Order: sequence, then structure tokens, then C-alpha cells
Amino acid sequence: MALEAGCKWIQLRMKDVAVETVRQLAEELKKACENRHALLIIDDYVEVAREVKADGVHLGKNDMPIEEARKLLGEGFIIGGTANTFEDVKRHYEAGADYLGIGPFRFTTTKKNLSPILGLEGYRNIKQQMIEADIILPAVAIGGITVEDIPAILVTGIEGIAMSGAILQAHDPDAEIKRILTM
Repeated sequence: MALEAGCKWIQLRMKDVAVETVRQLAEELKKACENRHALLIIDDYVEVAREVKADGVHLGKNDMPIEEARKLLGEGFIIGGTANTFEDVKRHYEAGADYLGIGPFRFTTTKKNLSPILGLEGYRNIKQQMIEADIILPAVAIGGITVEDIPAILVTGIEGIAMSGAILQAHDPDAEIKRILTM
């Protein structure tokens, strides 16, 4: 659905699911992403990302370290990491991450063991610290974001927005995706 509506960056995130189930869906999704010239990022499952030749992997705070994933995947894969503090940002930057998923913006039911809520002020603070430390990495806002939040978040210096709940819970997800992509 997201691909058909025009999304060009898809993350497959399946928590507490058998690896074979993730692998099977990842293989199908990889083909669909290739057909629509979209990137596929696999959340957590580094081996699955390598096996299906996904474009990359996203690693949460309790997942495989970025350095280890880079050794397994090589330079041809995109590796992102979740950050909640500037210390997280610095650690991911030094480990060779290609992008950051910074959040959560607000409370979300899609994540267990939720880190402290950042909000707009948290994003501004982290982006300012990144500038001061000369850390240049794309930062994507994550966690509980609605369509109405997008303009204010982008003013903080955040470069991208990750959304799932707001789209999946929309009355018309296809129309919601199209509306987001035209903002």
C-alpha cells in the first residue's frame, strides 16, 4: 500500500516474530521495492537484510552494535541507529551510522520500553549539539508523529519523518500517504 501510494523508503519492522517469517516477507517486499525504485530497510534482522539484499538495516538501542553490523554487511548497506540523546548520536556517528532515527517525538504504542519523549525542544537541542560537534548525519524523527506535526518538526532541522501509526490508523491510508508526500 505504501509503495503504491508513492513511498520511496520502506522499513520492515516486525517485533517478536520468527526469523523465517521476517525473511519470507522481506523477500517479497524487496521485489516490490525494486519494482517501484524504493529503498528497503530491515529493522533489527541484520542477517535477513544481508540474505535478501535489502538496502539497509535499522538498529535499535538493544540490537546488534552498528560496528558489528558494518563488519557483516560492508559499506554497500545503509545502516541507521535509534538515538534518544546526543550521546547516542555521537556513539552512532563514531560507529559509522549512515542516518539516525531520533525519538520518540511523543508516546507511541508501536515501541516497547519507550525512551524519554523528546518533543520539538528535544529535536532542537540534539540538532544544535550535532552542529556544534560538526556531526553531519541525516536525522529522521520517529515515534508517535502525526501529519499535523510534520511542519513544526522539519523546522527543528530534522531531515526526515518516519510514520506508521498515523498512516495505518487513517480512514484512508492511501490518501493519507499521498497527502503527506505533497507537503
